[in-house]
Amino acid sequence: MGYKNPRKGYYGTKDKTTSPSSSNSLIFWTLMILTSIFLFWAPFQRGLFNGNQADFEGPIFSSLLWTCILLFLFSIYLFSQWRIEHQSDLLVVAIWLMPLSYLISMISAASSTFAFSMLCIQIVYVTFFLLAYYISNNKSGLILLKNVIISSAYFIVIFGLMNWLGLKEIAYSIVKWFIYNPGALNYYNHAVYSDENGSRLTSVFQYANTYAGFLIAVLLVAVYSIVTSKKWYAIAIHTAIMVPIIISLLLTLSRGALVVLPVIVILVIPFLNIYKQATYLLHLIISFALTIVILNKITNAGLQLVNGYDASLVLGSWTSLLTIITINIILAVPLQLFVQPRLEKALTKLQQKRLSQVMFPVAVVIVGSIGAVLLLTDTGLTKALPENIRTRIENINFQQHSVLERGTFYKDAIKVFIDHPVIGAGGGAWSALYEKYQNNPYTSRQAHSFYLQYLGETGLVGSLILACILIAIFYIYIRNYLRQTEEQREQRFIFYIVAIALLVHSSLDFNLSYVYLGLLVFLCLGAMVSGDAIEIKTNWFQKVATYKWAFPSAMALIALVMFFTSVQLVNANRSFKETTRLLTNGVTDYNQIIAPLNQALETRPTQPEYVQQKTAILFQVYNQTKDENFYNEAVSLLDKARAKNPYDFGLISQRIQSYLMKEDTQGALDLTTAEINNFPWKVELYQTAIDLNTRLGLQAFDKKDQATQDKYWTQAIQLYSKFDARQQTLANLPKEQAQGNAFAVTPQMSMSLGQIHFLQGKYDQAEAMLRFGLNDNLGDAFTRQLTRWYLAALQKQGKNDQSLYDKLIASDANEKNEIQQLLNVKP
Repeated sequence: MGYKNPRKGYYGTKDKTTSPSSSNSLIFWTLMILTSIFLFWAPFQRGLFNGNQADFEGPIFSSLLWTCILLFLFSIYLFSQWRIEHQSDLLVVAIWLMPLSYLISMISAASSTFAFSMLCIQIVYVTFFLLAYYISNNKSGLILLKNVIISSAYFIVIFGLMNWLGLKEIAYSIVKWFIYNPGALNYYNHAVYSDENGSRLTSVFQYANTYAGFLIAVLLVAVYSIVTSKKWYAIAIHTAIMVPIIISLLLTLSRGALVVLPVIVILVIPFLNIYKQATYLLHLIISFALTIVILNKITNAGLQLVNGYDASLVLGSWTSLLTIITINIILAVPLQLFVQPRLEKALTKLQQKRLSQVMFPVAVVIVGSIGAVLLLTDTGLTKALPENIRTRIENINFQQHSVLERGTFYKDAIKVFIDHPVIGAGGGAWSALYEKYQNNPYTSRQAHSFYLQYLGETGLVGSLILACILIAIFYIYIRNYLRQTEEQREQRFIFYIVAIALLVHSSLDFNLSYVYLGLLVFLCLGAMVSGDAIEIKTNWFQKVATYKWAFPSAMALIALVMFFTSVQLVNANRSFKETTRLLTNGVTDYNQIIAPLNQALETRPTQPEYVQQKTAILFQVYNQTKDENFYNEAVSLLDKARAKNPYDFGLISQRIQSYLMKEDTQGALDLTTAEINNFPWKVELYQTAIDLNTRLGLQAFDKKDQATQDKYWTQAIQLYSKFDARQQTLANLPKEQAQGNAFAVTPQMSMSLGQIHFLQGKYDQAEAMLRFGLNDNLGDAFTRQLTRWYLAALQKQGKNDQSLYDKLIASDANEKNEIQQLLNVKP
């Protein structure tokens, strides 16, 4: 795709960017400045991660507030700028179909709360797409936008390494003044995150795999910036960040990123002229080679500095890093200024040959395949790497836990879609529904694939809209690229790199659940098509000019409505956090605690976490005062919230609790049994349902109501059979795949089912079931009760466990009489 440049005046080569004199608009530059500030602010709010929890809502709603201000100013700007003249101008209108599809999906939303949040996020994405589209139509705006994206990305990389190499307090002091709700720590929490794989660099994202996906985009942008820079100092600046990026990428320990990186390189370099392809790959190879030289030292230093500060280690690590960076610059500058021009001359004839553009991509595939074989087989090549990185690379295969688990997520995501095929189950559908469809009891509020998650949220309607928009954008971009001069191509190519890198990597992870990365993608998509020069020839579009005020007016209205909404949402979140702070600090005054929480609920009366917090307080006060008003208010709140969020397990648990507080065992049982279908892997639901069936059966047993007794006990045993059948399916999981959460018989289930078998005269089954719950803690009343029934079941069969019997009697002499009473019970 890096064909020779078309001659001046060739169709489609007209530069659509406006001259600086046409953009001396206060609004334009206000938009540009606010957008630039936002791009530095947003990543340090944990990347604006949409975790569908109140803890993540504040920064997202704050970003919505920013966005509404930008959108309103932008709508004013469009009153004089908006028109439909070029094919890409149609996308300015079509992009609004994305939030519209989310609005439509709210009809069948699994969670109205999550769905509304996603609708707000879509408005953020659309706004940044539009901003980029119009800002980058101005040459100065285009240059500034590129520089802001690059500089903010480089800063994130430097920030991450400062956290790894012992300067986390200094790094935090630079950014803490604009972090939303920074907390009491004097460093950025989880910038280095430790899990079962060891310490992993996550920088601002707090999730290593997403940071790795981001680093791929930054790495390829940096290399492109080197090969297109003409000044030595520009080459030096972009080269200086190369080794830090590669080190950071390897320190994420992300295997998926290493697998995806060659794929993205292949999607990038065919767009370059062949001599630039050569220097592009040379810069990558040199930087990777220099990284390997220092990788062990930097890795081990970081692993030690996680445990405590060591000034000499910090100084030595940074000195070594800066030395390698200097060497890289010394190699890169002459390579770019002297070698690349000679390569251009030498490869001119080859450039003219057909398929010359695919030579280096094919070489990348071949070399990459050889490299993969060398790394993944016992060649000893990985021995040059630090142990933690070596272990991760050597474990790359399709039978590892993370691959198998992702496969399970993807299959389960398809199940969500199959049940909601047309308009989807609304924003946040996976978070709300995954426990209903999951194959085994894992915990993951993200589907680990942007596209499958989107499919479940918006169905075929929304997914087709997204696909058509992406296809149109890439079609317009590539078509223009082929017709543009080399200078025009260079103006927007970094936007393509960022967009394609994040979109490809997001097929394997939840990068775009980070609103910052999502808006970055749409910012780049908008900038990619802004240079379109293909005019629309159809006459009916000219009629739009008569009503050109309509589109900006609609956007202004949306901006105003969402602005006031976002103010309320931000205040509600702050009020909720104020209540949480008061409770954490041990405040006991009811009125003081409840006042901010009531303010939050006035704005969001069905937000699950807000409701659960107030309900817990109301139940506590009710238990102390027995005032029915508190109980009734709590139940009313729960029922309204459950109507909007029917799959929220916290709300369900509290409603079950509310029945039990009133000793409405049947009501609690009915709700618990019904919810097992929605939460088939929730052990506590089986436990509660079996226990309640046992209790009701015992009441009937005491009344000698055989029919009712059999009804409830049969239900309990059927529930256990269902539980046991699910337990057996876990044995069929591949041995490399962990099952997730525990799914086994609990002591309470053991007790309940053991009682049923005992009272039915099935003493051998009672013995087997009660044995599950035995333990040595005989000081606990429940354990003594279970042990009592177990010993009685043994004696009913003419058996005994004298040692256990003696321990039980030693713990409580009255247990002898209790056992005898059980022995006197007849089925």
